[in-house]
Amino acid sequence: MRLIVNGEEYHLDAATLADAMTKLDFEGGWLVTAVNGELVHRQDRAGHRLTEGDRIEILSPMQGG
Repeated sequence: MRLIVNGEEYHLDAATLADAMTKLDFEGGWLVTAVNGELVHRQDRAGHRLTEGDRIEILSPMQGG
């Protein structure tokens, strides 16, 4: 299926957000995820079903000041 991840197009065989993250080698409980602009909590990623054309953002928190 076609997915947009952090602004780049990918074709992945991934049913859930957790599947997509694994296939793209994103690991870590500290990552922040959103699908189509809606926050998806870490504990909900395995159950969050993806559909064709979903826009996924995977971000790592940054320290600054």
